[in-house]
Amino acid sequence: MTRSRVLLALFALAAVVDLLSLAVGFDAGHTVAKPLLMPLLAAWAALRGAPRLLVAALLCGWGGDTLLLLDADPAFLAGMASFAAGHVCYLALFARIGRPHARGALLAPCYATALIGTVALLWPDLPADLRLPVAVYSTLLTAMAYAAITRLGPVAGAGGALFLLSDTLIATGVADWPQPPRPDLWIMLTYIAAQVLLVLGATSRRHPTVDPRPLILSPCASTVDPQAAILNP
Repeated sequence: MTRSRVLLALFALAAVVDLLSLAVGFDAGHTVAKPLLMPLLAAWAALRGAPRLLVAALLCGWGGDTLLLLDADPAFLAGMASFAAGHVCYLALFARIGRPHARGALLAPCYATALIGTVALLWPDLPADLRLPVAVYSTLLTAMAYAAITRLGPVAGAGGALFLLSDTLIATGVADWPQPPRPDLWIMLTYIAAQVLLVLGATSRRHPTVDPRPLILSPCASTVDPQAAILNP
């Protein structure tokens, strides 16, 4: 079994352990499995020649995941900042490897309406010190999701939409809105799926302008077509 498949299997195992732990209320399993998810996904993506910005976005997600395990307001704000940095990485990556699509003009009002409506509805119920940070973060998140669908296509777009859903569930919980049973399970399920879809969308063979500088270079990189090194596992 190749290193790539081993890492993918370990990521899948960590995801299953995390989701099952949340489903049965086993907090220790969630605490152990959650911080493993994004490093394993980032390592798998790096072995496939993923652009540095993609790996950086995933590692920012790891920082946010770890910080949100801590039950403290400063940790929540720091975790939000880490995820925001990841969205900036995604935006820079999508601008580099994606191509504008005509669907952008049609979808812009939809994403703008979703952003304004969600922030407006949540605003009165959010703690005062979180209102502005949530609004800024929501803007970055929505911009990332919009760029994913308009520049990369439906796979990355689905990832962006699921990221929006996951973080909206977190925000409604902070605002003390009614939640579905086991809300943390649905948050993590949609979040894991979002990151996987964003990785798949960003490393698709349909994007020939992927960053030609992979994170890990072969010793024979000077004799290998750099584009092939990116596109092949």
